[in-house]
Amino acid sequence: MKISFVTTIYRTAGCIEPFAQRAFAAAEEMGCACEVVFVDDGSPDDGAAVARALAERDPRVILVALARNYGQHKALWTGLEHAGGDLVMMLDGDLEEDPGWAVAFRERMRETGADVVYGLQSKPKGGFVYRQCRRAFYGLLAALSDVSFPKDVMTARLMSRRYLDQLLRFEERELFLVGVMHVAGFRQEPCAMHKPSLRPTKYTLRKLAWLFIMAVTAFSIRPLLMVFFIGLAISALSALFVAYLLVRYAAFGVGVEGWTSVMAALFLIMGVTTSFTGLIAIYVGTIFLEVKRRPRTLIREVVATRPLDAAGA
Repeated sequence: MKISFVTTIYRTAGCIEPFAQRAFAAAEEMGCACEVVFVDDGSPDDGAAVARALAERDPRVILVALARNYGQHKALWTGLEHAGGDLVMMLDGDLEEDPGWAVAFRERMRETGADVVYGLQSKPKGGFVYRQCRRAFYGLLAALSDVSFPKDVMTARLMSRRYLDQLLRFEERELFLVGVMHVAGFRQEPCAMHKPSLRPTKYTLRKLAWLFIMAVTAFSIRPLLMVFFIGLAISALSALFVAYLLVRYAAFGVGVEGWTSVMAALFLIMGVTTSFTGLIAIYVGTIFLEVKRRPRTLIREVVATRPLDAAGA
């Protein structure tokens, strides 16, 4: 039995060697052979050099250096493609998610017969505003998506080889990683863990907003249906209002009064129309990005002192 640990490098140079040592210790406790796959996501620090030195002296370590920064989700996917273990543990690289969790996740997997055990935050990290944004994120995602996603899910996830082989068949270029992993099916079980806040989150409000838009448009056309029905409702109300004005004019000879009210209604319709057009443009843009079939990432080099397994070739 072999377990692969997959993580990314981005401003985490000081965490690389401790991460590897904790992964080795967890694998030894489980009685498994081990490999650690570090994916350098164009990190501006010396993380790639640290991982390279480690990979050159320890055959259990693999460095996959990307050509530039592609974002965490695409970088992790590339790491999964290079993982050759019977079990694969995916984690953040900043040690807020401990590679030692693999022991508890493996035990949970044995107890439940699951193919996936994923971490849930026992207490959400971040300040009040960030926590409220996360709560709103998951609430709106549940309302607008056709899929029910788990809340407060972490990157940490232990996967069986048969699950991972099927997961890698997904071909989306614009990845909402948690969403793809959830809709892949198989039996998936949560495991609540305490995730300490060792450094400020890298997910800004802008990144969360973009992640939300990508998640909704990737897994549901419900917003488009809402646009259609809202458009019908506005058209019906407008027709009724016009009918009311005609009846009033015929019965009482009263024309339309109030330039301000007319302009307010005009600006309202213009705003709604622009928003709806923008929503449709997001879907069209997503299609545009997908149909070009560009590679998710480009790899500058792979550093390993042993031949990669078939799954990581």
